[in-house]
Amino acid sequence: MFRRVKNRLLRYVLIVVYSIILFTCAVQLNFLGLFGYSPTKNDIVMPTLNVASEVYTADSVLIGRYFEEDRDPVPFDSISKHVLDALIATEDVRFYKHNGVDFMGLVSGAVSTLKGDPRGASTITQQLAKNLFKTRYTNAQGYLSKVPGLSILITKYKEWMTAYKLETRYSKDEIITMYLNTVSFSNNAYGIKSASIRYFNKQPSMLDVNESALLVGMLKGTTIYNPIRNPKNAMQRRNVVLAQMEKSGYLTQAQVADLSKDSLRLDLNYKDNIDGNDSYIRSAVERWLEKWSQDNEIDIYKAGLKIYTTIDSRMQKMAEKVVTDRMEELQRRLKNTWGSEEPWRDKEGKVIPEFLENHARKLPIYSDLMRKYHNNEDSVFTELRKKKEMEVFTWQGMEKVNYSTMDSLKHYLMMLNTGMMAMNPYNGEIKVWVGGINHEYYKFDHVNQAKRQAGSTFKPFAYMAALESGMSPCDKFTDKPVKIEFTNKKGEHEVWEPKNADWSVSYREMSLRWAMARSLNTITAQVTDAVGWDKVVDVAHLCGIDSKLESVPSVGLGSNDVSVFEMVKAYATFMNAGKKTDPVLVSKIVGMDGSTIATFKSEQKQVINPENAWLMTYMLRGTVEEPGGTSQALWEWDLFKNGNEIGGKTGTSSDYVDGWYMGVTKDLVAGVWVGCDEQSIHFKNSATGEGSKTALPIYALFMEELYKHPELGVTFGKFPESTVEIKKDYRCPSPRIRVEQPTDSVSNTDEEDEGVVLPELEEVRPAQVEVEANRGSAQENRNNNLP
Repeated sequence: MFRRVKNRLLRYVLIVVYSIILFTCAVQLNFLGLFGYSPTKNDIVMPTLNVASEVYTADSVLIGRYFEEDRDPVPFDSISKHVLDALIATEDVRFYKHNGVDFMGLVSGAVSTLKGDPRGASTITQQLAKNLFKTRYTNAQGYLSKVPGLSILITKYKEWMTAYKLETRYSKDEIITMYLNTVSFSNNAYGIKSASIRYFNKQPSMLDVNESALLVGMLKGTTIYNPIRNPKNAMQRRNVVLAQMEKSGYLTQAQVADLSKDSLRLDLNYKDNIDGNDSYIRSAVERWLEKWSQDNEIDIYKAGLKIYTTIDSRMQKMAEKVVTDRMEELQRRLKNTWGSEEPWRDKEGKVIPEFLENHARKLPIYSDLMRKYHNNEDSVFTELRKKKEMEVFTWQGMEKVNYSTMDSLKHYLMMLNTGMMAMNPYNGEIKVWVGGINHEYYKFDHVNQAKRQAGSTFKPFAYMAALESGMSPCDKFTDKPVKIEFTNKKGEHEVWEPKNADWSVSYREMSLRWAMARSLNTITAQVTDAVGWDKVVDVAHLCGIDSKLESVPSVGLGSNDVSVFEMVKAYATFMNAGKKTDPVLVSKIVGMDGSTIATFKSEQKQVINPENAWLMTYMLRGTVEEPGGTSQALWEWDLFKNGNEIGGKTGTSSDYVDGWYMGVTKDLVAGVWVGCDEQSIHFKNSATGEGSKTALPIYALFMEELYKHPELGVTFGKFPESTVEIKKDYRCPSPRIRVEQPTDSVSNTDEEDEGVVLPELEEVRPAQVEVEANRGSAQENRNNNLP
């Protein structure tokens, strides 16, 4: 065909043109797999970006992100003009004049290279093609890529073709915006928004000239010009960008001279702003959405979702502050409790031998040292006991200390931890979630991952079983010694004799309400035996306890392990007229296009007779109102204005390992747990370690602060009236006793806690009146018991 063309020059031109066409088609079609993948027309229409998903509170406060690449695209008008100017001046000065491939730039780049000043000739559009479609990745290469010299030629040609497709499909402003939304700025910041927030804690529209020049300068090499790791190099590169901006006419020489003197002025505080206790929330939401993500085939790390939680940021901050302040005091108390003694003890109070050493053997450094010292453990522990300067987490922040590895291990094992959750009992919305003291050092979430012995906070399920069995709050049992014989699972005969907290009994008849208020183990054990252990387990499960519960005589005293999450859900059943309400942490999910793609509502089911549920709320109020009630310490705080009613239950497990408080009001149900993750480390006695001294004050301080902000929806007031007729007798005669002072609870070192025996006297004075009379002095001295 070409021989028919007599003009030799024209013939050669045609051969070249046809060759280019054939080569283009072969590359585009990946003929015989020789050339590798090239982006299709559909790819160009919808380029794929891995966009971070964001987590918000119910009041739209950003508290976290999920990402593989921390990317949050922004529109063109949200990018500072200085960024655009710096990018064009440095990377592609003819950006608005070419069609994707700058052939003049190619020639200029080649000339510069020959002169010893190597300069890249790729346009911004070509770089976008490379970033979007990974044209240089191995999986985009064909068989010819193995031929020396051909790989880069084919790759470049594919980038030229892709750049041209981009230019025909998008405007210049759209292309430069896509580019700035895709490039990496190191430190897991992808895109201009993530970079501007990561390095300067501001939106990209607010970046000034120097900040823009610094970020653009990083694009030449995100490691060598990283302002955090290599600030000197970053400053030099920033000044080069400023000089390029002067050459392109964006800056004057005087402006460049002035700007070049400026420091980097980094602001790296943004990550810290969302990394505190909110990390527990982010992790909880991640677990919450795991099944939803699988069912809907949506990757929350790439889909650019906006995930709205039910958490109220203002209530969350109150809870976090209270936890921080109170836990610091409790930590000091625990340290003073043991002094120089070793705190790890067994059930008999004896020091556990090899305790620290056994924990050290689980550390990665132990395995490394064993290899280094050829399994000579003496040498390993000699090394582990060598002191060196290090930083450890404390309540005053990170502290430099001269510790050995063993010292550091002891320090972290002795840290008290906590879990706190608060929820609206009627719609299931979780308002507060404090999973622990510091997510960076303690990843385990103490709201729904940790399960601990519930202690006396479990007793209401025994009394609810009694109500469901036909009893009333005024039915009476006698506080007397109890001896229960039974056959365990192994077929062995056992005798169980529960004791009250002070190991004494009053031989007095008490109503169920008063007995629960006093948290007497003897009566709770009798109630459990009367209704049946299985009945108590069944009621607890119906109310919302999902954990496996051993049906044993002590089940009513809280011998099983449960989570804070379960306990809050179960207590909410009492407040919600016997309807179990599944807690909701995520309310809705919004897609990248702004449309709502999922909403979440609580599922509710009637599981308890409404009359009995209301009677249980009345009985829970008894811990505040009845003589010797274990929640009367709440009167030390400003919680009872306008006839406000609060119910609750303290709990302390054996040996003061776990401290609990469950509180209910007309608007909110909350649960608090306090203890060490290592259960062999705990308080010594009731004066310091019972739930009324550890968990209850956290609840009280939180509610006291919350009541100052009625706009948040939690206000003073009485419990709701029953929605059904109350047929059972519940207005029991008041006990005739005298209470001289507010009575603190006393924990039980056997099965459970609280209950103070009060003698029967002739003088009558309601306990609540006496407590309120002493409230002023109690408030002044409420922290005096702290060492």
